[in-house]
Amino acid sequence: MIPSYSHSSSFHLHLPPLLTVVVLVCVLPLPWMVVSMGINYGQIANNLPSPEHVVPVVRSIGAAKVKLYDADPKVLKAFANTGVQFIVSLGNEYLSKMRDPQAAQDWVQKNVQAYLPATNITCIAVGNEVLTLNDTSLASNLLPSMRNIHSALLHLGLDKQVTVTTAHNLAVLATSYPPSAGAFRPDLTDCMAQILNFHVKTASPFQINAYPYFAYKANPKQVPLDFVLFQPSQGIVDPVSNLHYDNMLFAQIDAVYSAITALGSGYKKLAVHVSETGWPSKGDEDEAGATPENASKYNGNLMKLTAQKRGTPMRPNSDLNIYVFALFNENMKPGPTSERNYGLFKPDGTPAYQLGIAGIQTIANTSSSSSSSSNGSGGGSSGPASSSSSTGYLSISSSSYSTLRYPGLGPSMLLLLLLLLLLL
Repeated sequence: MIPSYSHSSSFHLHLPPLLTVVVLVCVLPLPWMVVSMGINYGQIANNLPSPEHVVPVVRSIGAAKVKLYDADPKVLKAFANTGVQFIVSLGNEYLSKMRDPQAAQDWVQKNVQAYLPATNITCIAVGNEVLTLNDTSLASNLLPSMRNIHSALLHLGLDKQVTVTTAHNLAVLATSYPPSAGAFRPDLTDCMAQILNFHVKTASPFQINAYPYFAYKANPKQVPLDFVLFQPSQGIVDPVSNLHYDNMLFAQIDAVYSAITALGSGYKKLAVHVSETGWPSKGDEDEAGATPENASKYNGNLMKLTAQKRGTPMRPNSDLNIYVFALFNENMKPGPTSERNYGLFKPDGTPAYQLGIAGIQTIANTSSSSSSSSNGSGGGSSGPASSSSSTGYLSISSSSYSTLRYPGLGPSMLLLLLLLLLLL
């Protein structure tokens, strides 16, 4: 069982000094990158640099926003007075406790208020992909926990600067193609309506974890690679809305917008944020497309799109708010090889592959590293938990997950993609 990120966890790793790097930014990051990009900072590894050495790594890619899967005090202290916006997370294993309003307030005081205003915490993610874990007890605790965390923020006078949300797996959708027909699973409709009401009342975003990689991995002969990598392609046209899509991620996002608005006109202005998306640079023999070249194209092209302040076809005037997964390769994640190779950087701080970002050099120095994070608040880096766990972190490519990342990829979608492939 992998240790969760928990302040109360008794798991500790004692590591020897290892090679870390100081990243020197010879040319200032481009201004558009500074305001556009978010990065997921997972720590299921025993060889990562200390948080103090991670600060310049984050700055080197121009990331202005970081998502943690815990509320690691070492990280929050290291990033004090940097201006970097933080999402801290409260893990699935804490949801039952958060039904107690006092426990929720204690958690907020200890893990959020204690670091403000020096560390710019702007959001709390309560749980991760809870509604697709097939755990009715966990699901029933989600909204009450979100409400109690928000009430704690309100009581402490922090509700204007810190929002509350939760990240959903795209498997909450029953239909995603065409994007205009996006709809939530019938068994989740009532729960989703209540969650959407919470977001509207608290002015907080609806978060999704979206991985076009899994659609390609599941059907590499049918899904055009250029379409999922943001490369030039003919794309697809939604036959209902007549909107043109030149990449799969935008189609996924708009399918979520459609599902939201299908539940009521009062949700039309609700923002959808992508809390995770990425591409592995290495995989097993059966993991099609997991290469440094494809990872570079996916993440590099995605960063360029966010720089353009371009919305999706359905929401062209809404800025993309996307967090790339992940900052580092994490060597202690279970599962196939790809699980340990989503990072933009290797543990020593050198790039896992080239993104085409000018001005980054690395100089190796010997210093002590931090231990694997074991003192946050659980949650999950990117996918549904294994059948033996409800933490929501353990796997992003379980046997059922590759087909659920883009639900609705049925015969009609495959036929259109096959036609597109033949035209390219």
